[in-house]
Amino acid sequence: MIRRREFLRRSAATVAAVAAMKPPQGSIPVPKPHTGPNTRPGDKPPLFGISLAQYSLHRTLFAGELQTIDFPGFARRRFDIGAVEYVNTFFKDKAQDRAYLDTLSRRGADNGVKSLLIMVDGEGDLGDPDSGRRMEAIGRHRKWLEAARRLGCHSIRVNARSQGTPEEQRDRAADGLRRLTELAAERELNVLVENHGGLSSNGSWLAALIKQVDHPRCGTLPDFENFQIGPDEWYDRYRGVEELMPFARAVSAKSRDFDADGNEIHTDFYRMMRIVLDAGYRGYVGIEYEGERLGETEGIAATKKLLQRIRVELKEQVTK
Repeated sequence: MIRRREFLRRSAATVAAVAAMKPPQGSIPVPKPHTGPNTRPGDKPPLFGISLAQYSLHRTLFAGELQTIDFPGFARRRFDIGAVEYVNTFFKDKAQDRAYLDTLSRRGADNGVKSLLIMVDGEGDLGDPDSGRRMEAIGRHRKWLEAARRLGCHSIRVNARSQGTPEEQRDRAADGLRRLTELAAERELNVLVENHGGLSSNGSWLAALIKQVDHPRCGTLPDFENFQIGPDEWYDRYRGVEELMPFARAVSAKSRDFDADGNEIHTDFYRMMRIVLDAGYRGYVGIEYEGERLGETEGIAATKKLLQRIRVELKEQVTK
């Protein structure tokens, strides 16, 4: 947390310059969304799939009341969700434990749960100003590519942390991301960047970064809420998601609290899902509940119910 706050503090001073930046010239990678939500024989494919991000249960996991190895089964039994997104924080010592990963993969298969991606944190800055440390960070991320492939995931999610002016940060992060993405492509995996604080939470800057990387396997994971670019400065979440959706291969439906009608009170989920679907996305939308008023299981269930309702309401409105 200290490191994150320091990053936000340094980045805040450079945010004003981003508006004047012009996106780099070059081709624009437009990755197709990961499709294929599980359906039963005879069922029509849903408008979008619903998955569960492991961080939704972070308090339960940190308390030791749930282990990563049991997460796929818990997602199926408790919520009837058939796809999950892992967070490396909860099994950091298992990245190269093949027996553990094979067991985790079997747990998913036994419960009819698909492993979609691993969210990777704490492995160094891919845009580090020091080229040596940047290469070290790429090396530390490499083991998570291997773990993701072993689990049958389509991607890893990374961060675009750097230092310097907006242009310098973009160039440095683009270098690290391009090198990591080339390693991922060899394994038929994708590298996704989330809006996750600092300049990465500026949708225009992050879109320009992905364009500069210019690789079809480097995309985005738009989060509905993570648009804080400074201590007291926020980027418009709807504009940000719209800017990131052309490159999206996953989507994070961040939720915190709900009104009496079951609507999320901080984000207009209906409006946000129209943005997601209007971009042509038909993949999984991951539940990421981080609220305090409801318990974790109750918050996850409320988010799923809201997404299901929106899926029904929008089905007749969206042209497939």
